[in-house]
Amino acid sequence: MEALLVSTGVVALAEFGDKTQLLSFVLAARFRRPGPIIAGILVATLVNHGLAGALGTWITSVLSPGALRWGLGLSFLAMAAWMLVPDKLDEAEAGGSARLGVFGTTLLVFFLAEMGDKTQIATVALAAHYVAPMAVVIGTTLGMMVANVPAVLVGDRLAARVPMRLLHAVAAVVFALLGVATLLGAGERFGF
Repeated sequence: MEALLVSTGVVALAEFGDKTQLLSFVLAARFRRPGPIIAGILVATLVNHGLAGALGTWITSVLSPGALRWGLGLSFLAMAAWMLVPDKLDEAEAGGSARLGVFGTTLLVFFLAEMGDKTQIATVALAAHYVAPMAVVIGTTLGMMVANVPAVLVGDRLAARVPMRLLHAVAAVVFALLGVATLLGAGERFGF
């Protein structure tokens, strides 16, 4: 349950102001069809974070417990620093093909935009940390939906009212706490 709750909270906070949330705003403004956009985001996130969760699980099988603890601790600290860097949406990422339809375009551009993104890397680290990839993937996907569904439904009106810097700072603190706790041995009950 802890893996699910932490994963949901961390990713929901990390996603505010992230380029994939900005992409959600762009897709909503472009297509004005929230149903297929939300479905596309959900499927893209499940696939992307499912792969990331599998990678996190695999990492735990190839690294020694000490190396895993240090790698995870340092990666959480790096994520904390990365959270303080604002994202910008590239024009190419906001594109997409009209031939794919609203759902297909959303699925494709959202999946590609999420590759190597903060939340995907966080999913790898959380899956390795908790050794509960299913709970982590469900949690990170839920966190993505918590942040992106309102972006699709209310668009730019929400962006103007949400204090992005504060949310990024809170997410950075959470990642930093996870990093320090991991380095101090909080993950020993999981074997690392």
